[in-house]
Amino acid sequence: MEPVSSEARAPQVSVRDFLAIFSAVMLPMFLAAVDQTLLATATPAIAADLGGLRDTSWIAVGYLLAVTVMGPLYGRLGDRHGRRDVLAGAVAVFALGSIACGLAPSMPVLIAGRVVQGLGGGGLMVMSQALIGELVPPRERGRFQGYFAAVFTLASVTGPVIGGFAVAHASWRWLFWVNLPLCAFAAWRLSRLARTPLADRGAALQDRLGVAWFALAATTGLLWLGFGGSRFAWLSVLGVALALVSIALWSGLVWYERARAAPFLPLELLRIRPIGLIAATVVCFTACMFSLIFFLPIYLQLGHRVDPARAGLLMLPLTFGLVAGATITGRIIARSGRISRWPSLGLAWAAVMLLVLGFVPPSPALVCAVGFGAGVGFGTVMPCAQLIVQTAAGRARLGAAAATVSLFRSLGSAVGTALFGSVVFGLLQGLNLEAALKGSADVAPVVHAFHLCFMGAACVAVLGAAFASRIPQIRL
Repeated sequence: MEPVSSEARAPQVSVRDFLAIFSAVMLPMFLAAVDQTLLATATPAIAADLGGLRDTSWIAVGYLLAVTVMGPLYGRLGDRHGRRDVLAGAVAVFALGSIACGLAPSMPVLIAGRVVQGLGGGGLMVMSQALIGELVPPRERGRFQGYFAAVFTLASVTGPVIGGFAVAHASWRWLFWVNLPLCAFAAWRLSRLARTPLADRGAALQDRLGVAWFALAATTGLLWLGFGGSRFAWLSVLGVALALVSIALWSGLVWYERARAAPFLPLELLRIRPIGLIAATVVCFTACMFSLIFFLPIYLQLGHRVDPARAGLLMLPLTFGLVAGATITGRIIARSGRISRWPSLGLAWAAVMLLVLGFVPPSPALVCAVGFGAGVGFGTVMPCAQLIVQTAAGRARLGAAAATVSLFRSLGSAVGTALFGSVVFGLLQGLNLEAALKGSADVAPVVHAFHLCFMGAACVAVLGAAFASRIPQIRL
């Protein structure tokens, strides 16, 4: 197959001009990324305060589900009404959700507040990525996507570190209150940006039924994945019924969307082979990475009785690995113009690291070494994913392209977190989790359950590497 060509080279944009808007775009991206993992280390403390440890995975899943639903919608809105203004609106919704979470008196209210946060968070990431594609010519995007991928990964994994120190020295509620001044600053920086004329106004979102159908299908599937094995048996009447309903909803949605002229789901982009393959790769990648980010601090606290602050610090090598992998990959791409091989190599290496974590008795030194190694592997994926989709989609569909990556990143994160949580808590069915929170329960079942799940995550990473290895050669 012939290499996929880049679009015609856009006019050069100076580094100085790009840096002038860097803070306006970076801060919303940082807020979106950090809030996906901020509560990982704080989760046991939240459960001790509000109750319901078995439901704590929904603190992440509720947020990710809302992000998943809203991502494509924001992409369409940004293409049609201007990416700066739509991003400012997303910042405002995110701030409202933070207020609701900070005031939450119970676990259901906290999860509902996280859903509101996700309704805004879906736009933060999509519009930030789209603005990069709008302002930077194709060949230079590798370098700049590397910088922004570093911001994303840094935020994603420093979230547990920040959460651990907040729990140790203040309260988990401050993890939400601190968002308010950051949102105010981001809104001010965005207001200082000039509106960029749209070269081609995107189509209006006409498929409102598709939006609702997608939300229902995703929610049903995640309920089955998140509660199966813990709240009900996989092969129980309820479990089988939810599975069948989920399959029917997804099948019907694809059939309905294929007949639409302007579908909610980006089917027109997924038909392009590189985009379809990288979308499948991103689902596997984020399912593994976010499961590791969210549950590794819980594993350390429950299985090894590490305090929250130290559990957060033990995540730092994973942070450094992600940043190193993303930055180095971005620089290599900028020099060579080749982007197709790195995701498969990175995910294969991450799978090896996850297997080590699942088989070898853990120690702080091992967690640090394996975390760094896995982070380097995971860090190769996101810069390549954005570049592959943007290059194959073309400049006129940058918003839809960014939304496609965001959709499958969020979907993979939600699926991985829900499934990982379901399997872990299912394996710990007979364990008194409240006693485990207090450090008075046997830790051997906890360690065994998490080891099995790390091995399962390694298998998912191998599947992602297989998808990535089939992506055609792309040159910028």
